[in-house]
Amino acid sequence: MHPEQDDDVTTSAPGDALGNDDANIETDQLVEQLRGEIEQLRAKSLVEHADLENQRKRLERDVRNACRFANKQLLGDLLPVFDSLEAALANAPDADPMRDGVVLILRELGRVAENNGLVEIAPAPGDAFNPDHHQAMSVIEAEGIAPNAVAQVFQKGFMLHEQLLRPALVAVAKGD
Repeated sequence: MHPEQDDDVTTSAPGDALGNDDANIETDQLVEQLRGEIEQLRAKSLVEHADLENQRKRLERDVRNACRFANKQLLGDLLPVFDSLEAALANAPDADPMRDGVVLILRELGRVAENNGLVEIAPAPGDAFNPDHHQAMSVIEAEGIAPNAVAQVFQKGFMLHEQLLRPALVAVAKGD
């Protein structure tokens, strides 16, 4: 043997060149498969993040509404008290000393209710009939009032924030 030849010769097993190519192809396929799985996981993560954000916003809105409407039952129960105090004022003589007390009570009760989001619905004769806030109890002849407008108010209505608590009970002017 020649010592010079030993340095130049590399030993390789038969089929090694093909084996490396197969391993490279399998590795590339595995890398592509893993990239696909990573993209799927990223997409799933984004969807889950959006779902959590939407749920958080819904929960905040529900808590905000629960706070705003927490006193709905109490204010609803006070509506007959408003009606009774207003009826007492309508039937009390002007010179009655009790009248001043009822006026003060009604004013203070109204202030407290208004501070808690209660809004009175009291249409005047001639106002447009609004089916979202008024309930028509009858249709009557009314001189000087446009057809289908409020002619008379039987009972005031109330809203709590944007929600109708009780519609105003009205009579509507008869149309031609």
